[in-house]
Amino acid sequence: MSGYNPTSITILGATGSIGQSTLDVIGRHPERFSVFALTAHQKIDRLAELCIRYHPVYAVVATAAQADVLRVQLQTAAVTTEVLFGEQALCDVAQDSETDAVMAAIVGAAGLRPTLAAAKAGKTIYLANKETLVVAGALFMQTVQQYGARLLPVDSEHNAIFQALPDNYQGNLEHAGVASLVLTASGGPFLHTALADFAAITPEAAIRHPNWQMGRKISVDSASMMNKGLELIEAHWLFNAAAEQLEVIIHPQSVIHSMVRYRDGSVLAQMGKPDMRIPIAHCLGLPDRIDSGVEQLDFTSLSGLHFLAPDFVRFPCLKLAYDVLHSNNPASSCVLNAANEVAVAAFLDRNIQFVDIASVVDNCLQYFSGQTASSIEELLQLDTRVRSVASAWIAGRSAG
Repeated sequence: MSGYNPTSITILGATGSIGQSTLDVIGRHPERFSVFALTAHQKIDRLAELCIRYHPVYAVVATAAQADVLRVQLQTAAVTTEVLFGEQALCDVAQDSETDAVMAAIVGAAGLRPTLAAAKAGKTIYLANKETLVVAGALFMQTVQQYGARLLPVDSEHNAIFQALPDNYQGNLEHAGVASLVLTASGGPFLHTALADFAAITPEAAIRHPNWQMGRKISVDSASMMNKGLELIEAHWLFNAAAEQLEVIIHPQSVIHSMVRYRDGSVLAQMGKPDMRIPIAHCLGLPDRIDSGVEQLDFTSLSGLHFLAPDFVRFPCLKLAYDVLHSNNPASSCVLNAANEVAVAAFLDRNIQFVDIASVVDNCLQYFSGQTASSIEELLQLDTRVRSVASAWIAGRSAG
């Protein structure tokens, strides 16, 4: 890489699991990458530590009060990073002319606007924020195409499919000889839990994922398999795949991260240890393969690879996501996502049971059935309305 300018990267959501894994990969290749901006929503002390280590040009936090705290910490450490705050600042660092690429790793709908800003600026986008495609898939993909942005999927499942598709894939599965895309799912911590025991599931149990180290919200989504439902919707937009071309199969070992079935009967699978640094390194290094820091997969240590069909009774959230795909109404996925975010937060706060998450989402999908939204403003307005209805339903249930 001698003679090349390092790729300047903005990390939206630097203190989360994806952000930290990204910085781990970046730290292994200082000659290839530099950090332009780091952002965080709540973990200000952790963001300060990262700024002291990586010396970004900018750091962005949510509020003015947080910015004041961070400035003091950085001044004490003699770090010259400029501290900004607010949603517009997130957009500014994502579209700044000095950054080449953006790791979009903010959890939830809060990541939507800055990721769109990066697309409008024609950046390379390493997409780890599910909600960008779930909430505004049509709008985002149109923006990527219109402004010549480069979109690379970081989610392990979508990255696996990306690696198993032809290098010149142009968005037509039929022309590529593809029969279907197969997303694998671990099944989470409750794959074999008796259905009668689901009402007693605690937040502590739900966030103990058997294979992956993830944030609390995503861990709950994995336990309910809503995470896989959101990934179905993502795959629909990323690869122009119809609902009938998307499969989910449970693979508890999480060694095969996803597969592509071809018309001739071949199946190509991407395999590796369950570590997000692998897909991150793949995206950052393209077209090269770079060290991720992950040990090689030892096949002799595997006891076997097992596969199960998903059970919609056990995982109703997955069924709801398929229903949304079949509805052919992009606004429905916005409803699905917003209701789920509210429901998961309520579960983590012990205001509802685990089994109520799907009920909240189902109620909102029925309430907003037929709702349409075509602009970012309309989608965000819908998102707000759904959250209000979901919160009211939860409050009523709690009162009852």
